[in-house]
Amino acid sequence: MDVETLSRIQFAITIMFHYLFPPLSIGLGVLMVTMEGTYLRTGDPQYHAMTRFWSRIFAVNFAMGVATGIVMEFQFGTNWANYARFVGDVFGSALAAEGIFAFFLESGFLAVLVFGWDRVSPRMHFFATCMVSLGSIFSAIWIVVANSWMQTPAGYMIDPEQHRAVITDFWALVFNPSSMIRLFHVLMGAFILGSFFVMSITAYYVLRGRHLDFAKKSFTIALGFGTLCSLVMLFSGDLQARVVGFHQPAKLAAFEGVFKTEPGPTGMYLIGWPDPATQTVYGVKVPYMLTLLMYRDLSTPIDGLDRFRPEDRPPVRVPFMTYHLMIGLGTAFVGLTVLASYLRWKGTLFEKRWLLWVFVFAVGGAYLANQAGWVSAEVGRQPFVVYPKVEKGADGMYTMTGGMRTVDGISNRNVVVASQVLTSIVLFSLVYAMLFAIWVFVLNTKIQHGPGEPEKPALPGSERSGFFDAAATLVDRQGTTLAFETRERSKGDE
Repeated sequence: MDVETLSRIQFAITIMFHYLFPPLSIGLGVLMVTMEGTYLRTGDPQYHAMTRFWSRIFAVNFAMGVATGIVMEFQFGTNWANYARFVGDVFGSALAAEGIFAFFLESGFLAVLVFGWDRVSPRMHFFATCMVSLGSIFSAIWIVVANSWMQTPAGYMIDPEQHRAVITDFWALVFNPSSMIRLFHVLMGAFILGSFFVMSITAYYVLRGRHLDFAKKSFTIALGFGTLCSLVMLFSGDLQARVVGFHQPAKLAAFEGVFKTEPGPTGMYLIGWPDPATQTVYGVKVPYMLTLLMYRDLSTPIDGLDRFRPEDRPPVRVPFMTYHLMIGLGTAFVGLTVLASYLRWKGTLFEKRWLLWVFVFAVGGAYLANQAGWVSAEVGRQPFVVYPKVEKGADGMYTMTGGMRTVDGISNRNVVVASQVLTSIVLFSLVYAMLFAIWVFVLNTKIQHGPGEPEKPALPGSERSGFFDAAATLVDRQGTTLAFETRERSKGDE
């Protein structure tokens, strides 16, 4: 394989492994805010123990996300130097904003979240939990903005002398045509994953008869949040698909397997297997459905890949399969959560052992849906790493100008050769396999240990309530320890 293919494989491995962790951090963060807020409102110590347990899970996941994210960003300078040079002005501002508004906010309050339970007041700790959750969401905002700019560029110009993208309007860059819709979609996916992660563990506790009060209350909170987000995801997915259709029509054609433009309204495949050689999709198709969802009418055809030059067409099989997998899983989440919510309302949910076993393993589907969404989005925009301007001519054919092709973004072939990239892929795979095993081991250890028995924590109004008071407490303790050691030393001298 050539350098381009190997570099794409390497980046796919590192980003897909990294993306196991940020969505879970985002989803867990919001749920922890809900749980701790419920404790402050009700005074029930079970919600206090609940937040402490999930914060320990959050801390492990956060550490893995930071470690794997750094590796991913280094590849811009090693494997994709020409791309980094072309978009450095754009990407640099977005990544700098992530560091300032997200990473420092999240990591700064994380210490208070994990270690500040007995050192700050409950309200101050709740504030730290909110800031950690907000920091994880801010991180998603800036990463999605940067990636969305690559899909629908705006607010820039090409420097004619240096031939690189230069920002002309920062806010046009931030609010590019797809950024907010894609951000909404990504956050909903993260919220669903966080909900299903909590429901998986607590369903296991219920099935094993362990920590029942904790498990049922945690499950109920996650179920309500997951049901809401799964329903909202239907709306979000519709908006996202329409944005793709208007701004990246070749990608939509690949998603839906539209090889040839039909004279009338276009149907939509529910399931299928595309064959690029024969330009045919074998599957179950609903007539008119794609036209109805895209244009809200029953007459406008969807432009197929035949309206694009062969060198501008994306691959079909991978984005088609991952796109439909994401949709299928999202639909299953709606049915599963609505059914569970109805049974919870009836008071019979925790008697349905078969359904609880489904929830134990359903978290795998939530992970798979998040991964499939990114794969379909990134493979579907090929062969471009920065999508060009798309214009439709009077003859119905599309022309693509500007942007940057993926093959032009890789590093100098005389500097980075295929054997070096292949070696790094093997080494990264081994390291990531070990990291994944450690992550699973640590999580399993914490899950098997469980939350412990709830204890009545200090309520607002205790002696120490803020950051400075907590520091004073620590100084007092150190002073007491020092005085004790001095006395003992004096006795020894006597």
